[in-house]
Amino acid sequence: MSQDPSIEALQRAFQNIDFAKLVKESMASNAAAESNPESPTLKSTSNAEVFDDSFFAKYADEYIEFTYKNPTIYHVVKYFSDKLKAQGFEYLSEKDSWTDVKPGKYFTSRNGSSLIAFTIGKNWKPAKGLGVIGSHIDSLTVALKPSSIKNKVDGYDLLGVAPYAGTLSDVWWDRDLGIGGRLIVKKDNKITSTLVDSSPHPIAHIPTLAPHFGAPAVGPFNKETQAVPVIGFSSEPDAPATESEKKAPLYGKHPIKLLRYISKISNTSIEDILQWDLQLFDVQKGALGGLDNEFIFAPRIDDRVCSFAAIYSLLEADEKNLLPDDNFSIVGLFDHEEIGSGSRTGIRGQLFESTVSRVVSSDYYNPNLSDVSDALSIAYANTIILSADVNHLVNPNFTGYYLENHKPVPNKGVTIAFDTNGHFATDSLGTSLLEELARLNDDQLQYFHIRNDSRSGGSIGPLISLQTGARTIDLGIPQLSMHSIRATVGSKDIGNGIKFFSGFFKNWRKTYDTYQDL
Repeated sequence: MSQDPSIEALQRAFQNIDFAKLVKESMASNAAAESNPESPTLKSTSNAEVFDDSFFAKYADEYIEFTYKNPTIYHVVKYFSDKLKAQGFEYLSEKDSWTDVKPGKYFTSRNGSSLIAFTIGKNWKPAKGLGVIGSHIDSLTVALKPSSIKNKVDGYDLLGVAPYAGTLSDVWWDRDLGIGGRLIVKKDNKITSTLVDSSPHPIAHIPTLAPHFGAPAVGPFNKETQAVPVIGFSSEPDAPATESEKKAPLYGKHPIKLLRYISKISNTSIEDILQWDLQLFDVQKGALGGLDNEFIFAPRIDDRVCSFAAIYSLLEADEKNLLPDDNFSIVGLFDHEEIGSGSRTGIRGQLFESTVSRVVSSDYYNPNLSDVSDALSIAYANTIILSADVNHLVNPNFTGYYLENHKPVPNKGVTIAFDTNGHFATDSLGTSLLEELARLNDDQLQYFHIRNDSRSGGSIGPLISLQTGARTIDLGIPQLSMHSIRATVGSKDIGNGIKFFSGFFKNWRKTYDTYQDL
């Protein structure tokens, strides 16, 4: 079969890019920005309408740095929060009144694991609806159990962990696993939190059984007894706990050596750590790969990649003044999609609906303190939501398991997700709208529908559509090796996502206005 000419052209284009030079320049730019947190967040191109090779290379590099430096969901939310603040977005706490909200740039978060950023134009009103990109920010991981102590086995120190979604399968074995997450600490008689990350140091490893042992090495494997991380070895007993350590809230619940390690890397005394949400993760940094650097190989692509593209598209559109003054533009990043979204930080927790309701209820939009239910209904009826979640690149070793004409390829464009049985929310009118937006923004779109003899995945799309009644379209950046500990995405597809989403924020309202009573 002949190769797609668009792929050949893309490979030639990438071959001509001096990635080493671009990465060096990007790292220098990032270092300068970090030394001056008030500096503008985004200066990727000099022309608001130009998306050249340096744009795509910059975001490929920036995504690799982002996913390495922010291995857990708590790190990701803080990272995005800092980016938003640096670009002038005002933080609104859920615990405070929002009656003073008026046109401007804002963000809010819940539990440090979900986030909503939004801009309101000076001429927005409910009849103009909302332009929304929603994604899930959680990623498959391995969590420490509430009590992670396990007995030594032949001198090996082990750790009690639980799989989050589909982890602890054999793709997680023989990997260098770091530890990180959030500590709940007592400081100056107040309870606060701090983040911890062992990178680049791996502390755990789940060893496979060599094939020489025959059938036991083949599986299936027991995730409770045969997928236990090894965190150390010693023929000697651990150093006994001090009297101070014995008074620590987590003493007796977690290995004393682990408590000491976390205390050291977080610069927090063991006694001050009240609780924690710690996870194991692949500590290996992502990298550009392929003969022409056409790929990114990285951990946690599902779904940090669409979350990254969504936030940066809003920042791009805002920084380049692409947001019309009658638009209400929102990016929502939610937790727990991988396990059904049924939590206060998941899409079912209604942080999105609460955010919209509180804006519409503010003194600026509702000075007479009247019932806002009608205004909300009007707003949602005029809304377009993009449910952005990764989809499947065609795997060349299993191409026969894909539906013909539904085989996304890398570095071409975002992929619309379809499912006749409602696992995705895309309908024909939404597809038509996306295709028109793609034409206006010079983007390409791809299709994915699962074969009739396979099981479809899902997303937050049907849930947010059900909860609001708003027209919702499922789409996302396609990847290889979904649900593996490491996956592959096209190195141009980070930029493709940002470009398409920025165009959505710029053009969706005026384009949707041409659709008559649909």
